[in-house]
Amino acid sequence: MQARITPTSEERKLDGDSFIVSRTDTSGKITYANRTFMELSGFPERELLGIQHNIIRHPDMPRGVFHFLWEELNAGREFFGYVKNLCKDGGYYWVFANVTPDHDTQAQRVTGYYSVRRRPPESAIAVIEPVYQEMLRIEQAAASKKQAPLDSRAYLESFLEDKDISYEQFVLGLYRA
Repeated sequence: MQARITPTSEERKLDGDSFIVSRTDTSGKITYANRTFMELSGFPERELLGIQHNIIRHPDMPRGVFHFLWEELNAGREFFGYVKNLCKDGGYYWVFANVTPDHDTQAQRVTGYYSVRRRPPESAIAVIEPVYQEMLRIEQAAASKKQAPLDSRAYLESFLEDKDISYEQFVLGLYRA
């Protein structure tokens, strides 16, 4: 079992021309991690392979975002989003993630998931971080752990509806801004 990591305020930044790449099986266990992923997260390959990808889930990330991610992937769609990840030493780093279902050679069965992450613009983090903070506040006030991600998702959907924009338009717009 992985020891609990205590988050710190130490931020790392992905180089502007670098990409983090990983693959997981259908249950979210890591089957491949590129060198950039290992270097930035501080986890060697032996501590990543076969482990749930949420090993790097930062506690500042609302569960509602991952609820939405899995809903999209289970429907066969790709997911784009901003994610704050946790390093082995407690530091953190932000990424703009694109996660897609990985299919067998006949493209009929999902065999896992493929994720490519890049450095997000600072301006995007400045917009998304307060949204995530409110989602976390809502999750902490929820009647139950099961209800928490649903409540924070409802907030996100209301936030987007007020802007008359889809989730994908919102996150991609922040990346291009």
